[in-house]
Amino acid sequence: MHLTLTQTTINQQTYWLGTTPTGLAFVGRANGPRDEWQAFFKSANIHYDQQACQELHDYLTGQRQHFDIPLDQTTGTPLQHQVWQALTRIPYGQTATYSQLATMINHPTAVRAVASAVGKNPLLIVIPCHRIRRKDGQLGGYRGGLPMKRALLALENARLPK
Repeated sequence: MHLTLTQTTINQQTYWLGTTPTGLAFVGRANGPRDEWQAFFKSANIHYDQQACQELHDYLTGQRQHFDIPLDQTTGTPLQHQVWQALTRIPYGQTATYSQLATMINHPTAVRAVASAVGKNPLLIVIPCHRIRRKDGQLGGYRGGLPMKRALLALENARLPK
């Protein structure tokens, strides 16, 4: 797979984005390592993707609530694809639990597998896995780290109509 990497800085946080000819395929965590993409892909060439950077910038500065860029979701298992698609149906500013997510994809007893699929989401922010909480209301894990998850949820909550 040909992956093009782009580095962008938004709100003093650096993000690495990976695109293929099909679309956006990877979003790294805030200030994450340059080679974080290697957990998902084998090779990359560095190039600048203006549209992906602009949409991420607009989201992180509160000017966008969803993404329009094409996505490359050729990696992952069928269950992961179901989970990632369901994540995109959780509305901006709202959260769901892993159990609710498992029910959304008609696998209510597969909560652990669903949680694992959430954790393997290569498109942080764009596929909003930050909107998932544990059943007890706690945040749970996040590849970008809990400070990033808290910041994304706070950003979305601040932009909702009061």
